[in-house]
Amino acid sequence: MSESRPKRGASQWAVAWRRFRRNKSGLLGGAIVIFFVFVALVGPFVVAYPARSYLSLYEGDAGTPPSFKHPFGVEDSGIDVFSETVNAAHNDLYVGLAATLITTLIGVLVGACAGYFKGVVSDVLLGVIQMFFVIPVLLLILLFARVFSVLVFKGLGLTLIVLILAFFGWSGIAFIVRGETFRLKEMEFVQAARSLGAGSYRLLFRHIVPNILSPVIVIATLNIAGFILTEVVVSFLGFGDPNTSTWGLLLNEGFGYVRTSWWVSLFPGLAVVFCVLGFNLMGDGLSDALNPRLRE
Repeated sequence: MSESRPKRGASQWAVAWRRFRRNKSGLLGGAIVIFFVFVALVGPFVVAYPARSYLSLYEGDAGTPPSFKHPFGVEDSGIDVFSETVNAAHNDLYVGLAATLITTLIGVLVGACAGYFKGVVSDVLLGVIQMFFVIPVLLLILLFARVFSVLVFKGLGLTLIVLILAFFGWSGIAFIVRGETFRLKEMEFVQAARSLGAGSYRLLFRHIVPNILSPVIVIATLNIAGFILTEVVVSFLGFGDPNTSTWGLLLNEGFGYVRTSWWVSLFPGLAVVFCVLGFNLMGDGLSDALNPRLRE
């Protein structure tokens, strides 16, 4: 008889995926996110009008309500709201994903170093984290967006918004990573690696950081929704790029015509609500699935 091999235990990620599949709200959020990603990637190539196109004005359809030809209606200026909403999805997701990627990298690096090292290095990094954590972010984003777009980085468009969001938005992840690093560096597997001669940077980035990815992934997912919402607010208030399609810009353009041309604001607003809701639901589902304190 052949010897039966012992069953291998499921990995952390396999267990997390099994938990996530049982979370209906998380699955719903994931489906919404996949839908918006698909729209952002494919939509601009299949819609009838390119971004910021006024062709409907010359077709005599300016200001018309939703119809078969224009499902979301047309602005008084001649912009097709459906095409513009689809084109804006690409730009808003770009802001959310790019800003989240940069803030995650900065937050993990600063937080891990602040939690691992001692003395002056830890105190200085903690002071920097606390300073960025308490500053009024939105007001500074509006100020920097206006000043830099006019005087310094004119023409960068949404990339400037991404850089500003990344510069001010990394402290939350850094706080979480610092606390997790401070806890993990005293655990047995880290002490064992240190006794075998592993250096500080190998311990930090080979043994500690990989073990704090679970909370980082959850926070990053929620940050995407937050950054998209912040970009919408910035554009709605008139501090964004007026030449780039975003949901906030559409809301800004339709705000003055809510009573007569309600469709201009309604459909981009719904896109914002459902997109942010999708990322928040998926983040909550990931939080439950990746929580190490939960048991099968």
